[in-house]
Amino acid sequence: MKDSRILYQRVLPGGGYVHVEEEPGADEVHRAHVAVERRGDPTRRAGHEPPVIAVAEGPTAQSAVRQLMEIANDNVEIARALLRLRPDGLAKF
Repeated sequence: MKDSRILYQRVLPGGGYVHVEEEPGADEVHRAHVAVERRGDPTRRAGHEPPVIAVAEGPTAQSAVRQLMEIANDNVEIARALLRLRPDGLAKF
């Protein structure tokens, strides 16, 4: 997502990464999201935005990010969220 700021990032087992990004927006409402890059090979990432699996809003950037840290640190929750992205229930890797 353009103009967003990565506040947290970690490498996933098997490659890729998960990160929490603060989105630009209005001063009174702050938004952040969790994105997951499943591709371990950086050359395969070109031209593809990582899917966003969770979004949060709060009165401060810290409050929005705090809501997302639990999912960003839980590999099982990340896998579940990725499965929900596909209408047929199959994750595409």
